[in-house]
Amino acid sequence: MLLSEQAYQLIDREVAKYPADQKQSAIMASLTIAQSEKGWVSPEVVEDVANYLGQPAILVQENATFYNMFDTRPVGKFKISVCTNLPCALRDGEKTVEYLKHKLGIGLKETTPDGVFTLIEGECMGACGDSPVLLVNNKHMCVRMSAKRIDAMIADLSSTGGVA
Repeated sequence: MLLSEQAYQLIDREVAKYPADQKQSAIMASLTIAQSEKGWVSPEVVEDVANYLGQPAILVQENATFYNMFDTRPVGKFKISVCTNLPCALRDGEKTVEYLKHKLGIGLKETTPDGVFTLIEGECMGACGDSPVLLVNNKHMCVRMSAKRIDAMIADLSSTGGVA
């Protein structure tokens, strides 16, 4: 067993929501729980979740690699996703990516040398009118992110441990 007892209890709660023969329905929730605990979804985590749910590892791997909220390689303490889909791109989403790349000194899909920040492009976050939109660790949405607000967010995350 790779995860904590608490993680398996949370997974059990998710599994209980579905008929006994439909454990595969809890794969995404199980991966979310595992990633929250481990920081990313390693091949060992995929195998462990698959074994725990009694599912083929390839089925769990397909979910982990299809959905962009799952990290199949290590990421920084704070993963910043920037929406660059067309509506947001037209409302400074692309400029926001460039600003963050310069500010953090990294490219997309890269992590700062200190392991604190990872920067990625995100898919539509459903807040096009509030662009530029950022999502921190798949949990905290930040809207209308000007350079000043980005600077404040980075400073807060760097110094206090922030929202994650």
